[in-house]
Amino acid sequence: MPVATDRTQPVPDLINTSAAAAPGAGGQARGRASDAAGVRGMTKVWRLRGAMSAAGAPLVQRVLIARGLTDPATSEKFLDPKLTHLHDPSGIPDLDKAAERLLRAARAGERIVIYGDYDVDGVSATAILFHMLREIVPGVKLGTYVPHRIDEGYGLNVEAVRELAREGARVIVSVDCGITAIAPAQAAREAGVDLIITDHHNPPASVAELPDAFAVVHPRRPDSAYPFGELCGAGVAFKLAWRLATLASGGSKVSEAMRGLLIELLGLTSLGVIADVVPLVDENRVIAKFGLGRIKDSRIEGLRALVRASRLDSDKVSAEDVGFKIGPRLNACGRMGHAREAVELLTVASGARANEIATQLSRMNDERRDEERRIFEHALEMAQSQGMTGTQSRAIVLAHEGWHSGVVGIVCSRLVERFNRPTILLSSAAEGLHGSGRSIEGFSLHAALVECAPLLTTFGGHDMAAGMKLAHAQFAAFVQGFTQVANREISPEQLVGAAKYDCGASLHELDLTTVRQLARLGPFGAGNPGVRVRLAPVRVAARPEIFGQTGKHLSLRVADERGGRGLRLIGWNWASRIAEIPAGATIEAIVTPTISTFGSPSVEPVIDDIRIVDAPSGPGA
Repeated sequence: MPVATDRTQPVPDLINTSAAAAPGAGGQARGRASDAAGVRGMTKVWRLRGAMSAAGAPLVQRVLIARGLTDPATSEKFLDPKLTHLHDPSGIPDLDKAAERLLRAARAGERIVIYGDYDVDGVSATAILFHMLREIVPGVKLGTYVPHRIDEGYGLNVEAVRELAREGARVIVSVDCGITAIAPAQAAREAGVDLIITDHHNPPASVAELPDAFAVVHPRRPDSAYPFGELCGAGVAFKLAWRLATLASGGSKVSEAMRGLLIELLGLTSLGVIADVVPLVDENRVIAKFGLGRIKDSRIEGLRALVRASRLDSDKVSAEDVGFKIGPRLNACGRMGHAREAVELLTVASGARANEIATQLSRMNDERRDEERRIFEHALEMAQSQGMTGTQSRAIVLAHEGWHSGVVGIVCSRLVERFNRPTILLSSAAEGLHGSGRSIEGFSLHAALVECAPLLTTFGGHDMAAGMKLAHAQFAAFVQGFTQVANREISPEQLVGAAKYDCGASLHELDLTTVRQLARLGPFGAGNPGVRVRLAPVRVAARPEIFGQTGKHLSLRVADERGGRGLRLIGWNWASRIAEIPAGATIEAIVTPTISTFGSPSVEPVIDDIRIVDAPSGPGA
């Protein structure tokens, strides 16, 4: 049930701080003073996301204020992003130098190789530079290289760099990797290859620690003054493509033809922005807003084939479509096979070949889902039997030889969602253990691994996700050491999931016009989560119903306590709670306001959590 969007909705009342009070909103709409301590619902602790909003303001304005958008100018810029809000790419260190070298190489007939990564961000970034270089010099000597996820692992490696040099590469440009590639950079220099690194992962603390490459393009280099450091790999590649287009156009602005291509490449860039879960603010919001609109009708045949294979029927691809349909298919190629086919799909594939690869990616994604389900059930059983899901252990660390190393990271995320504690899953092989970890808010996975570094062969990542390798002989000590760090740093309260909401709301405020206005805050994702409101107490007007082919979902008809306007609330995977929500009960709920597009559009808020305020008593209650 997608959220409807309507660009024709009026803007001024959303951001005018003198707007009239919404009828009946009152103090409830502001949130409650007790929220600081947290209220416990059926499944989570309820917490106000930001500061309490102004009393009497309309709902949309209250949500904007809760997100720090407190003045009309800032709010308008957020609600109506423009391409002119993108920053000048030349502000990224070494980007001009990299663009000039690539253009010179392309025009001189030197062989260029784009060295990518096997996830959506890396594949998209590879395709972005590929299309731009081919547009500038149609006969450019250009190749692509993506390492095998299991055989080679992440990032630039010395063997691959040397082999590419032997095959005639004069320039290698990395995308979405390379910021710590000291040895590969040295290998490139020794082979007479100009290595251009473009990356967005955590850089070293000083310029002296950067790889000795021809150029190191990174928005968060220690010497960078670039105003936005949260670009993904595809975002950095897009910036480089933009500068290439400007240079090729021979002036300070791009030609109309180049501008058309850059608009097209925003579609590929938005894939990386959404799939790599970078904050959807500032430039990333602009890229996502405009890029998502280019995907459905892209002139890249492989991307259109992927949309068809993903069975997307709506007029415009949404962030949810990328996150749950397109992205998993591209990722499955690198997880279950080799990502070079995903690169082929987004670069040169056309006609029957494009359809063939897109269909193959869907098949791989089905295999990935089956493998994920199998590993999850096994890991769940192991974690529970070993006491890792109770109060005594605040981390889950497991290993097994039958687990696919390309899938364990996804399973980690599911276990974190289930038990709200950092989770590491390792695949066991003859040469050692290799796996992934995911964390919770407030616990830095990377910092914990630093404490355990003597027990690890290699590791890398950031606060919320990481990868690592270790010897079999170190596993028991690693489990003990990592668990000790987690037990020390994680409070009991952190083990309970939090339902964060923007502000309170009364039932009558959730009308079609308002919910459509709220949709303008999208696209939603990291850094800009979907809108959630805490409903004022409502009465369960009828016996809850279970629906869906699997019988897992809950339909809940509610009305305000005065017997006025009613709404249907939807609880995905809430059917098991039906006995706890009797008809006639007074409840509060945290919900995401959404619009059902089945039949006539209607507001159907989606339940995040429920709290029983007053249960009916007496016979039949």
